[in-house]
Amino acid sequence: MITAFDHFRPHHEELRKRLIRIISAVFLCTLVAYLGKDYIAAFCMQPLFTAAPELEKLVYTKLTEAFISYIKLSLLAGILFSFPYILFQMWMFISPGLLAGEKKAARLIVLWATFLFLGGACFSFFIALPKILSFFMSYAGPNLTPMPKFGLYLTFVGRMVLAFGIAFEIPFLMVMAIRTGIVAPHYFFNKRTWFYIAIMVLSFLLATGELTATVLLCLPLFLLYEAGILAGRVFKGKSKPTSSK
Repeated sequence: MITAFDHFRPHHEELRKRLIRIISAVFLCTLVAYLGKDYIAAFCMQPLFTAAPELEKLVYTKLTEAFISYIKLSLLAGILFSFPYILFQMWMFISPGLLAGEKKAARLIVLWATFLFLGGACFSFFIALPKILSFFMSYAGPNLTPMPKFGLYLTFVGRMVLAFGIAFEIPFLMVMAIRTGIVAPHYFFNKRTWFYIAIMVLSFLLATGELTATVLLCLPLFLLYEAGILAGRVFKGKSKPTSSK
């Protein structure tokens, strides 16, 4: 008797093979990143030293803090470095079951999703982060000496880069919701006010309550939301949902 598991077994083996390759790639890239951890850490700390030229070094107050921070930094860098290969393995897993037209659409989806994530990460590191650091370091004075902790600073940078990268996926998610028929093409236009409020709340939470970071995250997200509305109209699917109004 053939069971449902027997039908799924080939897909299970293929998924297992792809996952092993993804984990191996992340591990190898993380190992390479750890070997160059000092250069990566110096690159991440450069915006802080630019914002506060008088600051010469960071500090750590726990014996394990520097080691754990380097591990986290290397893992994050390993994921970023192996990201194209991860997307390739995901593509190799799903492509056999797609039609020619669906394969073309999937390639565009992966391409745009990658560009949006990288765009958000670059915007965070090269534009938002320097302004935020300049604002916070401006409070230093004769009676107030900043002593940023190494681990907390790297966590702050990593969280910002990931938050902006994920947040920049908004147009992509909007277009996918429209094309798959989850919502109608006019849904996001009609609900703009509520989504703007949600964006402000989400930005506040992602920025952990820091007003400057919240504003710097809100403004591009508003523009991306409008871009998502426009892209949804251009790339809307043929089917229309019956439940969303």
